[in-house]
Amino acid sequence: MGALEGKVVLVTGGGNGIGRDAALIAAQEGAKVVVNDLGGGLKGDDEGSATAAEKVAQEIRASGGEAVSNSDSVTNYRAVQGMVEQALDTFGGLHAVINPAGILRDVMFHKMSEDDWDRVIDVHLRGSFNVARATIELFREQNDGAYMFFTSTSGLLGNIGQANYGAAKMGIAGLSRIIAMEGARNNVRSNCLAPVAWTRMTQSVPVKDEAAAARRQVMAEKIRADQPARFSVAMVSPAAAHVSGQIFGASGENIILYSQPRPIETVTKDEGWTVETILTEALPKMQPKFFELNRAAAPPQQKQPA
Repeated sequence: MGALEGKVVLVTGGGNGIGRDAALIAAQEGAKVVVNDLGGGLKGDDEGSATAAEKVAQEIRASGGEAVSNSDSVTNYRAVQGMVEQALDTFGGLHAVINPAGILRDVMFHKMSEDDWDRVIDVHLRGSFNVARATIELFREQNDGAYMFFTSTSGLLGNIGQANYGAAKMGIAGLSRIIAMEGARNNVRSNCLAPVAWTRMTQSVPVKDEAAAARRQVMAEKIRADQPARFSVAMVSPAAAHVSGQIFGASGENIILYSQPRPIETVTKDEGWTVETILTEALPKMQPKFFELNRAAAPPQQKQPA
């Protein structure tokens, strides 16, 4: 029996990249899958097409699995409710959501338009709200439900040119944590994943020199979409029911657990702080623990046991 035998899973963004592999792997593990994909372009400004999701659903069915396709947008709450109804009508239930659907509108913040901001927030953060809100009551009532949301190092660590994307992804981390806290008593669990994988999103980053081209080639070979997809499937399985409220990363065959913001220094002045003492005492005491503005180093690569 597979890890998801008897379960029904909704996978958004399931026509390409991590979403596609997550849908295929979930089906291989015994799940009945609703494959959702709008079929639009990377920037979210193209006409949608049902083809992408249906091709993946057909591939699952051709391999002996059960799947249906859906080409609605996660930005529309009523449409997401329709995805839930489709799962219930077709397969008689819904037990997990894997939600990698996303777009990019990369630009320096001082050049970012309202539309660049709104489109990215709408798909990533509003979309995550929609899939959670449309399913949370069902999951609570049946005392069984799992979410895998997608955050990013662009939010957790920061990345120039991605203020919209990073803000959305940090919001998703907060959303996932609170859903996990509120859902614990009803066996509703939620985690999020910051993946590194060779997908059309990473392919969209411009190549500036030969060294960057060489790095891309390594990514294409070593950092594949199926790796974070496989982790996502594992995390929504019943065997992972004890894990909730965490932020993970997946890069190649490295599985990463991220820290979450907690206080690291407190300074107190019984008589109260003034503007002058804040500047001359509080900030100098805290400064050794300030984070630099450069992008934080990637987590160390752990050697696998022989």
